[in-house]
Amino acid sequence: MARWLARRVRQLLLERNTLSARFFPEESPKVAAICRRMAERFFCGGRLLAFGRGSYATDAQHVSVEFIHPVIVGKRALPALDLSLAFERWIEAIVTPQDIVMGFGPPEGDPAVCAALAVAGRRGALTLSLPGREGDADYAVSTPSADPFVHQEFLEVLYHTLWETVHVFLEHRQLPQDDIGETAVFYPFLRSEHVDLRQLEPEVARSIVMKAREDERLRAEVADAQAELIAEAAEAIAGRVMRGGKLICFGNGGSATDANDLALDCVLPPAGYHPIPAISLALEPANLTAIANDIGQEAMFLRQLIPHAREKDIAVAISTSGGSTNVMLALEEARKHGALTVGLLGYDGGEVVRRQLVDYAVVVHSDEIPRIQEVQASVYHVLRQALEVVLHGET
Repeated sequence: MARWLARRVRQLLLERNTLSARFFPEESPKVAAICRRMAERFFCGGRLLAFGRGSYATDAQHVSVEFIHPVIVGKRALPALDLSLAFERWIEAIVTPQDIVMGFGPPEGDPAVCAALAVAGRRGALTLSLPGREGDADYAVSTPSADPFVHQEFLEVLYHTLWETVHVFLEHRQLPQDDIGETAVFYPFLRSEHVDLRQLEPEVARSIVMKAREDERLRAEVADAQAELIAEAAEAIAGRVMRGGKLICFGNGGSATDANDLALDCVLPPAGYHPIPAISLALEPANLTAIANDIGQEAMFLRQLIPHAREKDIAVAISTSGGSTNVMLALEEARKHGALTVGLLGYDGGEVVRRQLVDYAVVVHSDEIPRIQEVQASVYHVLRQALEVVLHGET
């Protein structure tokens, strides 16, 4: 079983690369064009308003935190909100003509999301339908896979590149030509004389393809070097689940939204999958803010693990750095309870690996946070698929 499962994990990761290599070169010119239009809205005081239902609400959470709290030092915070909790009412109440409204849904689309985008469009907002058909919004995309996991991973790549590329257009408008800083390393064309922003779109589109290519390289690296490890982790997790255990997921920032997504993929799975017990400690805003305020942010996950963790459980930490104190303290606490520990990590695995805090560490060897998170999404989705195979047979 283990060898077959490892081969299956590798196959699933590489199949994503085949689709990616076709999809992003075709889509990148349209992405570049909508990024320019988004930048123009931000420049005029607009906001990004995002929403979705079920696991797609985690995409709205993720895109909001990327724009509000950019991971690249020196980038400005841009106004963004996740409206998923009551998006129909919020769209009616707060949308202005300067805003950008982004709706997320499954591969087949979501009628409620489409209806809300239509309302926003009638109010003059710039609309993005992910997914959607041409004419549904100012930008609509249909990803090349009906698999909801692959679909969602490609959406994550898209909205990361939206965030990265919007900043390129904003900086070109706002910064003197001799003061563009580190941006010049990646976008040397910004040193040219002032041009219509439309003239930047072909070069920006090529940069989007380069980012997708880097994802493909990293996925292939994980497939070749860590497929067996992922398969072993799936079997170990399944063993705890069969004993009545649950997944306890956690992470910070964008990794918090990925922890939420993994937990929802377990308890609210796609058609053909069976529910698996799981919770996300990042889905508890009252607990998180109370603990951070009263004790300190280092205890945000630790404090929750103390009452929740059991010996038969699985603690799943998602971290790009592998060095967040609150993540490491939570893993230490999970071990005290006898829980299985799993880490989805970036860079070299950080202190989590050096201090051997997890039983299974899947590391995306990159120092680019968006690329790490994009490949981590593939990893935890493939892990979820492997769990379905181990627990219930082939999906």
